[in-house]
Amino acid sequence: MTEWRAALEDADELTPEVVETLTDVHGSRGVRAVEAVAEGRVKQYNDFTVVVGHEEEYIVEDEGCTCKDAEYNLDAEDPDQLCWHALAVAVAVAIDAVDDHDMFYAEVREFI
Repeated sequence: MTEWRAALEDADELTPEVVETLTDVHGSRGVRAVEAVAEGRVKQYNDFTVVVGHEEEYIVEDEGCTCKDAEYNLDAEDPDQLCWHALAVAVAVAIDAVDDHDMFYAEVREFI
């Protein structure tokens, strides 16, 4: 378990120490993840977990993400390399801050 995950598990909330540890490890990705969680942009649907970005929505499954950062910049074989969307989901799940929707994302996507 990475240091920030252990700190988050111990604190059971986003404390300044947890945020500092997360951002020490993941830099600006960690900052953006914390902002997304604080703003309630991690959404759980019946079929997917989605993080609402500033321009698009990104599907995160098993710490994999549909964003370009995950596709082009990260080593998929290294479990410590995560985009900010996947980090946001991990944090939101750990502190029970996921916005649950009892519907399918595919239904919501039709309106976007």
